[in-house]
Amino acid sequence: MDHSTHHSGTGHHPTDPAGDGHGHHAHGATWATAMRATLHCLTGCAVGEILGMVVGTALMWGNVPTMVLAIALAFVFGYSFTLFAVVRAGVSMKAALKVALAADTVSIAVMELIDNGIVALVPGALDAHLSDGLFWYALLGGLALAFVITTPVNKWMIGRGKGHAVVHAYH
Repeated sequence: MDHSTHHSGTGHHPTDPAGDGHGHHAHGATWATAMRATLHCLTGCAVGEILGMVVGTALMWGNVPTMVLAIALAFVFGYSFTLFAVVRAGVSMKAALKVALAADTVSIAVMELIDNGIVALVPGALDAHLSDGLFWYALLGGLALAFVITTPVNKWMIGRGKGHAVVHAYH
């Protein structure tokens, strides 16, 4: 994608996220935009988190290694969803990686803190098996709460030209 040409009007150039021709960031992000960004991030986090929990439990690992794997995979899948979308837009892998890191790090970190905090705090959830309802209620409840808490964080960040606002420059 050639970013050296000047975009006029309301086009979204990476150095002009607001599309105002002055390089200013759009302020006042909508709740709908924040919810879409959070849902996008949550999807990657949930895939990684669930996969990590399933693999760690199936391999009969302890709680700590299972959680470490789940968190690591949540970051990998969370970043990869953004990374592949930006690469499809014609951005180099190196530049796309920078965009994914800028767009998703805070969102994924908040989600993982909330989700894993819930799983750790629900009595018996860490020791529950994949076949136990408690395992799934704690995990999915934690992800739902993470969505609710992370959405305002993303709204605040997008409104300041951070987080997923960085990704929108490549759409």
